[in-house]
Amino acid sequence: MQEAQGLKRGLTARHIRFMALGSAIGTGLFYGSASAIQMAGPAVLLAYLIGGAAVFMVMRALGEMAVHNPVSGSFGHYASTYLGPMSGFILGWTYAFEMIIVCLADVTAFGIYMGFWFPEVARWIWVLGIVFLIGGLNLCNVKVFGEMEFWLSLLKVGAIVAMILAGFGIMAFGLSNAAADNAVGISNLFEHGGFMPNGIGGLIASFAVVMFAFGGIEIIGITAGEAKDPQRVIPKAINAVPMRILLFYVLTLFVLMCLYPWPQIGSQGSPFVQIFSNLGIGSAATVLNIVVISAAVSAINSDIFGAGRMMYGLAQQGQAPKGFAKISRHGVPWMTVLVMGAALLGGVVLNYLIPENVFLLIASIATFATVWVWLMILVTQVAMRRSMSREEVAQLKFPVPFWPYGPAAAIAFMLFVFGVLGYFPDTQAALLVGVVWVLFLVVAYKLWCKPQVVAAEQSLVQEPSQL
Repeated sequence: MQEAQGLKRGLTARHIRFMALGSAIGTGLFYGSASAIQMAGPAVLLAYLIGGAAVFMVMRALGEMAVHNPVSGSFGHYASTYLGPMSGFILGWTYAFEMIIVCLADVTAFGIYMGFWFPEVARWIWVLGIVFLIGGLNLCNVKVFGEMEFWLSLLKVGAIVAMILAGFGIMAFGLSNAAADNAVGISNLFEHGGFMPNGIGGLIASFAVVMFAFGGIEIIGITAGEAKDPQRVIPKAINAVPMRILLFYVLTLFVLMCLYPWPQIGSQGSPFVQIFSNLGIGSAATVLNIVVISAAVSAINSDIFGAGRMMYGLAQQGQAPKGFAKISRHGVPWMTVLVMGAALLGGVVLNYLIPENVFLLIASIATFATVWVWLMILVTQVAMRRSMSREEVAQLKFPVPFWPYGPAAAIAFMLFVFGVLGYFPDTQAALLVGVVWVLFLVVAYKLWCKPQVVAAEQSLVQEPSQL
């Protein structure tokens, strides 16, 4: 009876927009931006613009499918329908893998930043606490989850806007005690080796971190099964959120690199500590701590939701354990939340095992999973279009723009990013991990899922003869 009631449509347009912002503005901006700047210099702005354009095409492709058929499991379900069950299995589980990797980074970051205030408390205690807190919130009604994500993301977005305005204030009016010590202005983008100091190679290398930064935005598609009026809400969210995220990233980094010579950004702590310090605010570290903690909690919140709903969709298609499809009286797939919580407890162990310098490797592994998911979304949308008649295409309520050239260019770009991961030594391990993961899923499908699919088909064939 509980399973029949299904997921509840409790997410409004406000919830969905801020969930996507919360998921995509986090580790990549607060930690990864310094690494990307060191690789590309001021030319990193071009990398974010190019990457953002490709991600927008992914989101429009996902939007076309989500508005046409708003279901739980989203792109995993679409891949099974248009590319075959194995593709849906690989896509769905790779998305869950992506969310787990990103969550592990975020829960570890939460423990590190709580240790700033309470150095005497062991880090694993904070990690354990946040896993239980976020897991509990995800077991509540989806509206409770949506409200929490709205306010956490609002805090994070408000802090970024404040930093952008403060930076422009320093440039325009010199509103800082420290501003006189440094040359401030757009000229900083062209000095210290020029706009592209490390050449085209540095720009290309930065894509490994830049694409990681946009990861999580695809959660908009996951929300289609629980959105109120998805045919109106999803298009609005997809058109608004990618442009806002691009604006935040590009404007924030533009301001940072105008305020400081780019070689110094991130060399003495977080770039965001530097901007607050430049404002002459004595409590810069405390303010930053609040922002980063809200960013980490918000991202963990969104990622547990997204991975859980994907596993629920996989279970409905027989591609995950049946228990993952069980629904609580609040309309929440509680088993998937517990599984994600258990996986994140690995973050407690990783706090002892992983040194801080492996961020690039973790980001690169997450980049592989993210770009793989985006590539399969694009290919699935192409397959859907090819399966439709001209009349059906004409009736699409949210068609992808620049068809067929836009999706084709985005597919080519995703393949290019895989090449980037394989070319540079620092990220080759991530590509290897990603390839092993995909091969593991192929074997798992052959051994576990395919026999079940064959048995189900045989039973369907036998039923008519019995009648």
